[in-house]
Amino acid sequence: MFHTSRLILLLLFAVCTLGVDPVDSSDDYDLLIRNARVLDGTGNPWYYADIAIRADRIVAMGSMPDATALRTIDAAGLYLSPGFVDVHSHAATGLVDRELSSAIPLLAQGITTVVVNPDGGGPIDLYQQREQLLEFGLGVNVAQFVPFGSIRQFVLGMDDRAPDPSELEQMKERVRNGMEAGAIGLSSGLFYAPASYARTEEVVELAKAAAKYNGVYQSHIRDESDYTVGLQQAVEEVIHISREAGLPGVVTHIKALGPNVWGEAETIVRDIEEARNDGVEVYADQYPYNASSTSLSAALLPRWASEGGRERFLGRLENPDLLDRILREMEVNLARRGGPGRISVRRVESHPQFNDRTLLEIANEMNLPAVEAALRLLREGSPGIVSFNMTEEDVLKFMQQEWTMTSSDGGLVAMGDGTPHPRNYGSFARKIALYVQEKDQLTLSAAIRSMTSLSASVHNIPDRGLIRPGMIADLVLFDLQEVADHATYTAPHQLSTGFHYVLVNGEFAVDQGIFTETLSGRVLHRNDSSNFIEMGHQ
Repeated sequence: MFHTSRLILLLLFAVCTLGVDPVDSSDDYDLLIRNARVLDGTGNPWYYADIAIRADRIVAMGSMPDATALRTIDAAGLYLSPGFVDVHSHAATGLVDRELSSAIPLLAQGITTVVVNPDGGGPIDLYQQREQLLEFGLGVNVAQFVPFGSIRQFVLGMDDRAPDPSELEQMKERVRNGMEAGAIGLSSGLFYAPASYARTEEVVELAKAAAKYNGVYQSHIRDESDYTVGLQQAVEEVIHISREAGLPGVVTHIKALGPNVWGEAETIVRDIEEARNDGVEVYADQYPYNASSTSLSAALLPRWASEGGRERFLGRLENPDLLDRILREMEVNLARRGGPGRISVRRVESHPQFNDRTLLEIANEMNLPAVEAALRLLREGSPGIVSFNMTEEDVLKFMQQEWTMTSSDGGLVAMGDGTPHPRNYGSFARKIALYVQEKDQLTLSAAIRSMTSLSASVHNIPDRGLIRPGMIADLVLFDLQEVADHATYTAPHQLSTGFHYVLVNGEFAVDQGIFTETLSGRVLHRNDSSNFIEMGHQ
């Protein structure tokens, strides 16, 4: 039999979860934020309001002059918004590290939720990944994708062929397992082997499996330049998959990569608008930089050269005819990237003296043509690159669309570890500081919407992305004049600034600019409005 006090507590929790304040505004709250300029995530202009929080939920808002709380913050001069949702994040491998799990570089730019396993990569067993993520606790919330490429490689290896009916059913079963584990959808990286070997209809079949669970389809498209099918056709493939499978489609980290497709943003925007007008639910996400980051092999090697895995690639280099063909096709791919001077090579384990130098500089030091220098590096490993291959005009065109979300495409690495892309540390702060404040290309409310409610609604992440009674208290309080990204391409390990308070599930992760290292993040389950199934350690 329930004790009366226990029953009252349960009823109080149930009412709060529904977003209704069960007592009058004079009763104590856990936290009261007063005088904030509220950007509620809808895209509406800011307005003044007091926000009351109990446990992990917003329970009341408006003018509450008589309200009291265990703690009150006077937010005069600060903006209050929902916590930012990074819909394309490679942070999972860092979050499972005890030293990185507090996610300070993410919190420093206002991120409270990351969506992991993008580009079709990551583990297939999402239950196991969830356990690993929770082992040391989490500084931010995590939502998971089912990775198409990992599933294909598990079933078909690195073979360039279509699955037979039995193999296709195995792949679909893996998608179903991932969705039942709580994934929000299916991600693919059709630019990368072995996913690049998949035909469109194979992807449609797996997307249909995700659609039955109300999932979303996110894709690093087959071609962001003119490597194979071309940028326009690659975007059309996402539209086709979305239409045929009956689920939202997302062109992730949308861009027009390389001189051959510069200016095509206009065409891509038109095509997506036409699809949306026809009732196809298509979106994009974008990081606010004009340089991309990938591996040297993905940028320059023809896909056929990687078929079958690394040993077969190295074997092909011993065949003079195949070697000559590989070098010729690498020359074409290098031109697509704008030449060796636009490629900065990172993580060269075999030749650390070449770290952070351009391929042009490396080739000159080796006294080799650029593609031969690149191939020498690829014989010995798989260096990463930062590639300066976008125009500001295309970046802005994509950014200003109402269906474009904000993402980082960044990871989570130890401070001082290598020279990663600055997007790891600055994407969300940069969009506000550069494109809202300095360049006046976006309104603040539109930028916040692209980071919050749009991202949460597209990816079916419930109870987040808006400031409303009943919503989870993932919140950021920032000084607009102080928001800045400090990470650069040559010195990326610099935290963003301007975010004075960050709450994750009602707990302070940043308090008056200080990182509390309170691990209140959760692994989120698709469509679970309570999101209490997994909690990090305090």
